[in-house]
Amino acid sequence: MIAEASTDTRASILLVDDMEDNLIALEAVLGSLNEPLIRARSGEEAMKALLRQRFALVLLDVRMPGMDGFETAAHIKRLDQTKDVPIIFLTGAGDDSGYAFRGYATGAADYLTKPFDPWVLRAKVSVFLDLHRKNRQLERMRDQDRAEYGEVGARLAELELRLTEGPPPDLMTLRTEVRELRRLVRRGRL
Repeated sequence: MIAEASTDTRASILLVDDMEDNLIALEAVLGSLNEPLIRARSGEEAMKALLRQRFALVLLDVRMPGMDGFETAAHIKRLDQTKDVPIIFLTGAGDDSGYAFRGYATGAADYLTKPFDPWVLRAKVSVFLDLHRKNRQLERMRDQDRAEYGEVGARLAELELRLTEGPPPDLMTLRTEVRELRRLVRRGRL
């Protein structure tokens, strides 16, 4: 394995192929993207890797002994934890023409034949990496909005409790608290 784990800013790519030469070629083409490249030499190994960490993309060989690429993709798409990970199938040019249809039907985002054009592969992978980063950014924004919403809810509940129980707060304090809540709501786009 080239890298063990990804950080929040890095987007790991899972390379799945039973042939060492193919893995080396993929690493050579994608190494310039400076993202962690994780190897798996079988469908079973790929599933273990996917359950251990988050990936931006899977490059998956169609023809492998044991669990082939189609079966592996079906397992990936079946699990809640991995169903949204895009898959690019890779297969030999001489393979069955029905493979492409079967690959898309299994949930592939794209399908390339070997030998592939390095520029095309790098460009396609870059698009998926950008999408992954944008999705992560949206997740962080959503989490921040939820936290701010929770803060507004807690402060409203506290204000309501103070208004219904005990002596009423003075008008200036009440106005200040309402202004602060209004500021939180505007900032959080709630």
